[in-house]
Amino acid sequence: MKTICSNCEAENEINSKYCSVCGYKLPILENQNMKTKIEHLKVMKPKKKLDLKTLIGVVVGVVVGLFVTQSLFQPSIDKQLAEMASVMNKTCPMNIDEYTTLKNVVALPNKTVQYNYILVGIIKAEVQLDTVKKYVFPGVLQNVKTNPQMKFFRDNNVTLNYYYSDKNGEFVTQYAVKPEMYE
Repeated sequence: MKTICSNCEAENEINSKYCSVCGYKLPILENQNMKTKIEHLKVMKPKKKLDLKTLIGVVVGVVVGLFVTQSLFQPSIDKQLAEMASVMNKTCPMNIDEYTTLKNVVALPNKTVQYNYILVGIIKAEVQLDTVKKYVFPGVLQNVKTNPQMKFFRDNNVTLNYYYSDKNGEFVTQYAVKPEMYE
């Protein structure tokens, strides 16, 4: 079947859009128009519906991805404590009062921080441990429980060791504040 140009009456192929002689636009035949629509429909892919399994898979994937990202990129509490100790040690030794100097801070494994103190001008024989236990340690515990600066430790269940040595570096006493003590 051929298409006749309405301008110059030349014969053209049925699928031609323009006349091969004069270039005039050829009329579209109904048969050709239907063929074009069918070909267009064949090219179009049907839309896929999002089924429940795919939706659950996507949600689980996102949750797992977030968990893995937080685990890999959020430093562990022990690493955070080590960084905090490093920062504090930049200002040490630090005089706390006329009898006590903070020598340094050490981050120990298992969410533990140790404050190493020196009792200034005092030797071990001069220390009355009963007095220290009666008056100093309750104040330390109260500080850990209520001081806003200690909130990070409370929130992360950190054990705090207070280690005291005399002016000669000899061990005098130690006090540990464990999470169950300040909860």
